Amino acid sequence: MARVVVHADKAAAAQAVAVVIRDLVVAKAKAGQTAVLGLATGSTPLPLYAELIRLHREEGLSFRNVVTFNLDEYEGLSGDHDQSYRYFMEQNLFRSLDIRPENTHVPAGTATDHVRTCADYEASIQAAGGIDLQVLGIGRTGHIGFNEPPSARDSRTRRVHLDEVTRRDNSVFFGDLARVPHGALTMGVGTIMEARQIELLAFGSSKAEIVRRAYCEKPNADCPATWLQLHPACTFHLDPLSDSEL
Repeated sequence: MARVVVHADKAAAAQAVAVVIRDLVVAKAKAGQTAVLGLATGSTPLPLYAELIRLHREEGLSFRNVVTFNLDEYEGLSGDHDQSYRYFMEQNLFRSLDIRPENTHVPAGTATDHVRTCADYEASIQAAGGIDLQVLGIGRTGHIGFNEPPSARDSRTRRVHLDEVTRRDNSVFFGDLARVPHGALTMGVGTIMEARQIELLAFGSSKAEIVRRAYCEKPNADCPATWLQLHPACTFHLDPLSDSEL
């Protein structure tokens, strides 16, 4: 069963997860190994990324030997599009760290051969030794990554059609619903579940109902986040508002 930790606020949650990441990166470096992080986008992980940047700048935490894999990317958006997740990561994290550009991976939204691109992404994760720690948010449809319902427990990296709830929620970033892509490339639930450790962040009253479902419902494809209950090392990091229905 997933573990739940309720923090005073999202800043405290971000600091707690940043410490977990720091300890992993430092331990791997001391062992001469590479830390492999799975990363998420959207407003939820922004406080976490700000704290990682602070640890780098003020406490000397190096990301030189860290490899990252992002969960997803919008279909049709190039990396220089200001709403692409590659652009998001560059602006909000990568450019402020000493991480090697070639060690940062985001699915190619402009790929024409989705099947080959997604298979190559899976292969790259495996070649890196698998993901040590995966950061997750959760969507109101129960999606993790862009695994919209229904998503099977063993689903792999693939092209998906975005739920209209998700498109409406994300339209605030695009300024107009018509500009939000209808598709995306995403790690599958099975891909996410292979991470050795999962840290999920959820904040605010708008996430309370889906957090309750994710934690309390029997694992099922219609609420993909429920599959996380089956992970041996998954923690939900909540604030009091997102915890209000548990």
